[in-house]
Amino acid sequence: MTLTKNKYYFEALDNYPYSLPACLEALNYALSYDPEDADSLCLMGRIYSEMLTDYERAKLYFEEAMQCNMSNLNTPQYFIKCLLDNEDLDEAEKLIEYSLKIKGIDKCRILIHQSLLFEIKFEYDKALKPLQEAKKFAYGQSMLDFLSSREKFIKAKMPKKPKKKQIKKKKETK
Repeated sequence: MTLTKNKYYFEALDNYPYSLPACLEALNYALSYDPEDADSLCLMGRIYSEMLTDYERAKLYFEEAMQCNMSNLNTPQYFIKCLLDNEDLDEAEKLIEYSLKIKGIDKCRILIHQSLLFEIKFEYDKALKPLQEAKKFAYGQSMLDFLSSREKFIKAKMPKKPKKKQIKKKKETK
């Protein structure tokens, strides 16, 4: 039974996102064998979140996946992204804090989501801190490059502070 369920889950994963009909067919088979399979539920949540932008339905699948397996390493990162996209910022913040405590989770990606959370809140100084922390957990040059580009992007969005010369000129003109 487990082999069959896994076969259909992997078939669904292989077809995602390029062939959604084939993906959904395989995913429905996987869930019919085991309706509490966290990975299959998570993938169904991703389809609703990433492809159909039905965040409320996606949240139901992600919540069910989390209930079935609280230590699943895949579900939190996609669930957090769904919550951020749906502007459920308080829920996202709680899930980020919880996720960072899961043994074996990709802390780098979770910290990127935390940075995005602060960016969405226009808290740019706070958004830079998780990116610095994420560098500790980045194990490839491409991820380090990505983190550096995110830092540069956030810094560019920060309000510019007036330079001292500009402040002096303003005082002198008064």
